[in-house]
Amino acid sequence: MRRTTLRYCLLGAAWALAVSLAAQSAAADSACEQQNYESNRYIVCSFDLRAFSLRLFWRDEHGEPYGGFARLPRNPAGDRAVFAMNAGMYKNDLSPVGLYIESSQTLMRASTAGGPGNFHMKPNGVFYFDDETAGVLTTEDFLSRRPKAAFATQSGPMLVIRGRIHPRFLKDSTSRKIRNGVGVRDGHTAIFAISEAPVTFWEFARLFRDGLKVKDALYLDGSISSLHAPGLNRSDRLFRMGPIVAAFKRED
Repeated sequence: MRRTTLRYCLLGAAWALAVSLAAQSAAADSACEQQNYESNRYIVCSFDLRAFSLRLFWRDEHGEPYGGFARLPRNPAGDRAVFAMNAGMYKNDLSPVGLYIESSQTLMRASTAGGPGNFHMKPNGVFYFDDETAGVLTTEDFLSRRPKAAFATQSGPMLVIRGRIHPRFLKDSTSRKIRNGVGVRDGHTAIFAISEAPVTFWEFARLFRDGLKVKDALYLDGSISSLHAPGLNRSDRLFRMGPIVAAFKRED
């Protein structure tokens, strides 16, 4: 009887250890973690592009929008994405509102027009990347500099511009929404964040500038903001999406 009990105890301990190690491994692969900043909670996902590759997705081989995380393809090595997030504003047909470059092909041209809504709160900007490098620039700077970009998505407004918070954000704003955005540190590290409760633009920009030490950051969207982070057992399916950014672990 004692031997049987001991055996079950050992099996239970081994199972618990295996589950714990699997969870730790998944969390490490996701590169996402919960962070608190100024009384607000966020999920922050950081990717060194020398260890992870990024890709933008919009439409499949039949020209149909992916529309969400469930249909995202694997990478050429057959690996699933370790992270994904909605990546810019889109129209009713899920097409990007502004510039969209995928695999070095410009599928939508940049928009410099004025208009209502967050996208047109100038300056807006572009998140772009190419193999191991990435950046965030205002739309004006991106169009004048023309940096090398295999992938790019335009959104708005900018959150942080060369270390300064967007001039139209108000410290005492009462407009609160779930928000997500992206910033780039050192030219290699893309940092994505999504709030876990409604926040103001000012609070969200301070997260990037002061909490994450990012000098340039771009707002991706609000209210529809969605995250796929298998390591955190999270994959939102609240809304249909246009452009989606995904990360894959590079092969050693």
